[in-house]
Amino acid sequence: MVTAREVAERVADPELPMMTLADLGILRDVSETEGGGVVVTITPTYSGCPAMAAIRADLSTALRAAGYADVRVRTVLSPAWTTDWISERGRRKLAEAGIAPPGPAPVRPRGPVPVTLGPSRRRPSCPRCGSDDTEETSRFGATACKALWRCRACREPFEHVKEL
Repeated sequence: MVTAREVAERVADPELPMMTLADLGILRDVSETEGGGVVVTITPTYSGCPAMAAIRADLSTALRAAGYADVRVRTVLSPAWTTDWISERGRRKLAEAGIAPPGPAPVRPRGPVPVTLGPSRRRPSCPRCGSDDTEETSRFGATACKALWRCRACREPFEHVKEL
C-alpha cells in the first residue's frame, strides 16, 4: 500500500501544475493516526493565496482515493513559507517550463514579513537561452508570487518566481 505521505507528495500545485506540493515546499507534514486517518499540514506561499481551497480539496481527494477515509488538512502560517523551501527538483521543473526559478530569499528580520513592491533584488537569467541580459516588465504576473520579465538577448518574455 502507498503511504499517505507518498500520495500527498504527488499532488500537483493548481497554479504551477508541473510542480508537486512537495516540490513547492508547501507540504510540511503528513501523519497517519491510529484509527487510519491522515493529518496533512501545509503552509501557503502567502496568507491570501487563492489556491489554498483547491490544494486542500486535491489533497483530500487523492488521499481518499488511496483508501484513507478520514482526512484532515491543516494550514499553518508560521514559520512563513519561503522560496528557499522549493526543492532543487522543483527549481529544475520551473526552468524547464520556461519560468525563472527564484534565487536565495532575502534574510528576514523577526516579526511580520515586510512587503516589498520594488524590483527584484536580482536579475534572473532567461530560462530559454540562459542570458543574464534581462529586464522586468511588470512586478505582477499571473499569480502574486510571479513577475514578468523579458530577455534582451532572445527577446522572449518569461515569468520569474519572486524571492520571498
